[in-house]
Amino acid sequence: MTSVADIINTLNNRFDSDAADDLNATFQFSIEDGDDYYITIKDGTCTVGEGENDDADVTLVMNTETFAGIASGETDGMQAFMSGQLRVEGDMMLATKIGELFPA
Repeated sequence: MTSVADIINTLNNRFDSDAADDLNATFQFSIEDGDDYYITIKDGTCTVGEGENDDADVTLVMNTETFAGIASGETDGMQAFMSGQLRVEGDMMLATKIGELFPA
């Protein structure tokens, strides 16, 4: 299975700065069976941090398998949310922008 760090690096490499526009936000990824990471989008750039960010705008809680599926495009994030595989805390509308910011 792919590690959480590998998935985060893949997302970082796929970052679409044009989609970020004037967005300033922090996405926290709380992985139930892995490490936690956060991605901060600011001024058209993307930075990754390990651990918890207390100022995250949205937190996405899931297991590694779900995270890998969503990141690869094999799993639809909305379907994962509706089936209980993904829990969102904070700005739900911001969570829907992940697909635009990190296209598969």
